[in-house]
Amino acid sequence: SRVGTIAGSYVTDGKVTRGAKVRLVRDGAVVYDGTIGSLRRGADDVREVAAGFECGIVLANYADIKEGDLIEAYETRQVERTLS
Repeated sequence: SRVGTIAGSYVTDGKVTRGAKVRLVRDGAVVYDGTIGSLRRGADDVREVAAGFECGIVLANYADIKEGDLIEAYETRQVERTLS
């Protein structure tokens, strides 16, 4: 498509949000670490997709997606240290 390669995906656990950081894992090795460029459910652009639903994911600046690849979405948080 004109937006890039769309990965037809099924969310197995948690939720996937548009703009989230993702890793593309192929054969146990991370081949891409970046962000989601577009997230679609059917013909609609959506902000997030929950577990148990199918969606289309376009990775930002990456098009080499193959069948069997695993996309892991994650977030990084900075947690303040407390004195105990």
